[in-house]
Amino acid sequence: MFDFIISFLQILKSTWQIWIFILSFGLFFILVEYLFKWLEELKTKKWFKEHKTLEEWKKVDSRKFEKITAIIFKNLGYKTKVVGGARDWGIDIIAKKDGKRIFIQCKRMDKISPGAIREFYGSIVNRLKEGEKGIFVTTGKFSEEGREFIRDKPIELIDGIKLEKLASQF
Repeated sequence: MFDFIISFLQILKSTWQIWIFILSFGLFFILVEYLFKWLEELKTKKWFKEHKTLEEWKKVDSRKFEKITAIIFKNLGYKTKVVGGARDWGIDIIAKKDGKRIFIQCKRMDKISPGAIREFYGSIVNRLKEGEKGIFVTTGKFSEEGREFIRDKPIELIDGIKLEKLASQF
């Protein structure tokens, strides 16, 4: 066993430059990825400052709408992370404030069906802890049946008009 340790240390000693190169290379790519995300966030924030109307948000793609919503919640004091994508399980943004999480679903649609709200509830119900909730955000409106569905559930609905009012606060 002792011979194995000595051999291993000798190998490490003779190849330390290679290991430093590999670690540096990996760190470089992590930093580049972080830089691109940071630049994309700056670009979205700049666009948002110039385009604060619901009509403009209806024209962007779904991913940009998620980023706009994240900026609005960030301006409301939340720490946000956009997680939406092909396998987001119905959660586009996770917002945190005062140790509590809020799961946010964003849809750029004229009218949200009750089925979409039920799907969202199904994706968050087992993740929620005490005091946490889900928020469904849309550029359009919610059906009355959808509003009825959430009455006793930890879900808030934010339609386009309410979202525009939230954004106009800053």
